[in-house]
Formats: sequence, C-alpha cells, structure tokens
Amino acid sequence: MAAYREKLKSFGNVLNSDRIHMKQLRNICMHGCPHESGYRAISWKLLLQYLPLDRSEWEEQLTKQRKTYTNFIDETIVQPGTKKNDHPLSLNPESEWTTFFKDNEMLLQIDKDCRRLCPDFNFFQQAAEFPCQYLVMPDSGIETLRKRVENTALKSETVSKNWTGAFNMQKPKRKSSFNEYMNLSDGQEAHWEVVERMLFIYAKLNPGLAYVQGMNEIIGPLYYTFASNPNKNWREHAEADAFFCFTNLMAEIRDNFIKTLDDSDCGIGGMMNSLMAMIKTKDPHLSAHLTDNGMKPQFFAFRWLTLLLSQELPLPDLRIHRLHSYKEKLHPPLLTVCIM
Repeated sequence: MAAYREKLKSFGNVLNSDRIHMKQLRNICMHGCPHESGYRAISWKLLLQYLPLDRSEWEEQLTKQRKTYTNFIDETIVQPGTKKNDHPLSLNPESEWTTFFKDNEMLLQIDKDCRRLCPDFNFFQQAAEFPCQYLVMPDSGIETLRKRVENTALKSETVSKNWTGAFNMQKPKRKSSFNEYMNLSDGQEAHWEVVERMLFIYAKLNPGLAYVQGMNEIIGPLYYTFASNPNKNWREHAEADAFFCFTNLMAEIRDNFIKTLDDSDCGIGGMMNSLMAMIKTKDPHLSAHLTDNGMKPQFFAFRWLTLLLSQELPLPDLRIHRLHSYKEKLHPPLLTVCIM
C-alpha cells in the first residue's frame, strides 16, 4: 500500500508540473498508470501527443479540438434533402443522397462491430453520461446513426400459400440483432453508439482508409478510459478527446490496416516477419517448435499486432501506456511485448 501511495505521488509530481517531462512520464508509466485522479487518462493523452507538454496550453488546445470535433459531427452526419431539387433517385454525384447511400454500406459494418464491442464487459451497452444532446433529442430532426442503420436494414418476410390458395406473409422467427441490448429512452444513447459515431466520422475524414474491422477494438479502450475518468469535466468531453487520440494512434499504425501493404516491410506482413525473427533470436527452441508444427504468425500474431493486444488484455486492465512508455515509436515495443 505504501508503494502504491508513492506511485500516486510520483504521478502527481510529474503531471502537475508546469511543463511535463516526457522522459519521466515514460519511466513511471512503465509500471502502470493508476486510474485515481484521472492519471491514466491524462497520461494517455500526453503519450498520444494530444495534450501539449506545457500545461498552460492545455485549455486553449482542448477548447479548439473539442470545437473542431463538434464541427465534424455537423459536417459528416449528413441529413439528405436539405439541398433544393435533390432527391433519392438523383444521378448527380454531388447529391447528398448519393453520399448517404454509399455511407450506409460502411455504416452497417461499423454498427455491427460496435454493438458487439467487449460483450463480456457491459460498459458499452450502458447509457452514456453525456450523450450528444442535439442528436439524440426527439425534436432534433436528425436521425441518429443507430436509427439510420435500423431503417436501412431490409425487413424480410416469407411468402407462403395456404390450402385455400391465399398468400400469407410470415416474418422470420429469428430475433433481430437490433434488439439484443437494452432499450434506452429518448434523449439517451449507449456508449457503443458514441464509439460508432467516432468511427463513422473518422472513416468520412479518411476516405483512403475508411473503416476496417478491428478499429473498434482499438478506440474502445481509449473511450472507456476517458469516459470513466473520476473528473466530471474530463468525462464530459470523452468523445472528442478519444477521437483525436485515436486519430493520432492510427497515424502510426494505419499501414497495418491497408490491404495493399500487407506483404510490404511497412505492412502487417513485415511486422509478423520481424516478430518471428525476434522469436528465432530470443528463443530458438520455441521458433523451431512453431515451425515444426506449422504455426504461422497469421494464426496468432496477426490479431496481436493489428489490435495492439486489446483482445488479449481485457478491459479495464488494458494498458496502452505500456507500449508508448518505451519509445516514441510504437512498433518496436509492441513486438517486444508480444515475445515477453
């Protein structure tokens, strides 16, 4: 207990300084970031270069970024029909409806992945403490992404003929996945819906990469850590803060999600080759055992490296700071952790 109090004191000294000493922060993060006093959330924001090292610049930076995120919501969650003479059958590539229908294909996959995010950890199915009010209120006039998906999914029915020759329409008995989780009242949204919105906005702002399965497993721990911060003022802006931290993190690991780079040195194939080379150097017997049994890195390392071990270390114990505490570059320490 005394050692833990000493750790809290060390974090307080580093994080409450007028200017954060990054080397000191990395050193103390090596042994874990405590959740108390929001130290873990602040440390992640510093390690992911979202917060400047000078504390006097935090307020200006946070105000600017959070306002920017609000603008992203306004610009990317498009409600078609606002333009004059625009209609769903328009062939004009500039039509809002064209963009709307194209986005729906991607949104269906994001929605599916976010609904099942960390199924054994019910945080993401609970109501968010600070929902996006002007989107979720009944009189907002804006369709939320969840409702947009539910309205997009086709409702199938089976046509059958009875003994009189009359046709009957029968709905399938299989339970819809949309009803798997608790129903929230108007004005509320679940945490997974917040994650869905962040991923949708990221995909819209990064069309070259868009959304790839697995991104939900990376942004989830970031958002959870920020949304459970003991400080209410920080929790209120967890969505915007998590979005920009995720964006900064993806800037470093995005090559792992680009299929055309899979077999290149900078893609996921190159990382798996590097991991196997490290195993061969550190543990020749293990390397030989894997080779003899046909255990290719695709069977185990692919998920480790693309998802940053997020599925191997369950929430709330997942520790991204352990990867960023070694060096500024993420890939070398990630490989080191994988062979430990």
